[in-house]
Amino acid sequence: MTAVQTTPPPRLPVRDKVAARNRGWGGVSPMLARLADERATGVLVRERGTLCLAEGRVVHADSPAAPGLDVLLTAHGTLDAGTWRQALAETGDRHRAGHLLVDDGHLTPGALELCRLTALYDAAYFALAPSSTPGRFRYGTEADTGPGPACGCPMPVAALERETLRRRDLLHRIWPDPTTDEAPLTRTHRAALPAPTSRQRAVLAVLAEPAVVRTATDIARELGRPAFHTLVDIRRLAAAGVVSPRHDRRAARPAPVEAAGTPQAPETREAPEAPDPFAGIPTDITDPHITLLKRLRDALEAL
Repeated sequence: MTAVQTTPPPRLPVRDKVAARNRGWGGVSPMLARLADERATGVLVRERGTLCLAEGRVVHADSPAAPGLDVLLTAHGTLDAGTWRQALAETGDRHRAGHLLVDDGHLTPGALELCRLTALYDAAYFALAPSSTPGRFRYGTEADTGPGPACGCPMPVAALERETLRRRDLLHRIWPDPTTDEAPLTRTHRAALPAPTSRQRAVLAVLAEPAVVRTATDIARELGRPAFHTLVDIRRLAAAGVVSPRHDRRAARPAPVEAAGTPQAPETREAPEAPDPFAGIPTDITDPHITLLKRLRDALEAL
């Protein structure tokens, strides 16, 4: 009997978990991942912000939705606003202004670097948001990466993408509706259960004036906080039914005037009111599922 030798089939590809993790769980921006592999230097311009790269690492991020380094430094007394403006006028850009403030003893190196990292992560979250237009990359030297405060420890792209995805997942678990992230907000004047935290009370205080229209970005700038942290507070308040998107109320339609001699419609009997399915549940229950069901019930009753 003659044995026939055949070529063994190729091995099936095995997913490299370490490599996938280093790529940022599949990647947020394919272009950004490619630029990281190329160790490119320049500026990536996206729909909601920009990322500055040096040798494939992110050194600065900027977004209109996130407060800048100056707001984070001056809002809570860490640095006097006049001192910041003077340093900025002397140096011409925020990167050198930060170093000047450290050299003059107005800031410690650790405080400056912490604020830089906070501003970078905050702006990068919005810059890496899903967009409807493709990004554009301008190659250049490290000096051409923009006037922003370059981070002293450049951030690997994979780490930045992992943090961006973690933040998206956190917001989705708190409250899956992203409408409150960009829409004008209003208070519903409902009692929050449990009682709001000090950070949430500060957000509600900003929204206490109904005549002023504010979004999450406006609130973050007014409070001098990172925009993402403000989104967390707002989504928790939205899940509790305390904050909602602000919609223009439609004018109530006047009741039709009946002409003389018009036959009246036959009298109808009202159906008995349905029992409240949550009547037996104590009011101090804070289960988010029950809170969501109550909100759905209230919305259906308002239709």
